[in-house]
Amino acid sequence: MTTVNITTNKNTVTVDESNSSVITVATQGPQGPQFSSSGAGLTDPNRVNKSIIYYDSSASSYKADSTWTTDTLTNGGNF
Repeated sequence: MTTVNITTNKNTVTVDESNSSVITVATQGPQGPQFSSSGAGLTDPNRVNKSIIYYDSSASSYKADSTWTTDTLTNGGNF
């Protein structure tokens, strides 16, 4: 028998393998991309193979497109 106990300051959740009930536990996490403490979004509808994320100050957003890729940064080479 396998038992998993999760304890926090307020709640205790016990999962018992012999109980066939479905148990769902959810906690709301941070919204948006983790790298964005400024609130700037990521625009990637034009992403291509090997896109590299960069910040475009005129658009005030991060982008992943054909402007900067592993190939353009190395003049046609590969990482």
